[in-house]
Amino acid sequence: QVQLVESGGGLVQAGGSLRLSCVASGDINDINAMCWYRQAPGKQRELVAEMSYDSSVNIADAVKDRVTISRDNTKKTVYLQYLQMNSLKHEDTAVYFCKSTIPMKGHYWGQGAQVTVSS
Repeated sequence: QVQLVESGGGLVQAGGSLRLSCVASGDINDINAMCWYRQAPGKQRELVAEMSYDSSVNIADAVKDRVTISRDNTKKTVYLQYLQMNSLKHEDTAVYFCKSTIPMKGHYWGQGAQVTVSS
C-alpha cells in the first residue's frame, strides 16, 4: 500500500502562485504513475496533471501553461511529487488531491489540500 499526504494549499490572490507537495510512503518502488486531481464545490473530480514512470507528462487544457508537475523519486523511503501553479484564477479554487497508481494493486489517494483563490 501507499500513503499519500498533500501540503502547500492555502489562500492566494488571483494571479498568485502556489506549490503543492505530495509525500508518498509505503510501497513506493511499485508506483507507476502519480497524478494531481482537483474537485471544486458541486463539480466532479478532474485531472490536473499526471506524470508516468518514464517522466512523460499530461497537463489538463484548463491549466496548461500555468502548471508544472515534477517529482523527486531519488529517496529510499518516500516519493515526492510537486504541483507548481502560477497565474492562479478564481476558478482554480478546489480541493487538490494527489493520487498514485500501482499496477495490479490499484490507486491510492491523499486526503486533499484546499486551494482558495480570491478574485
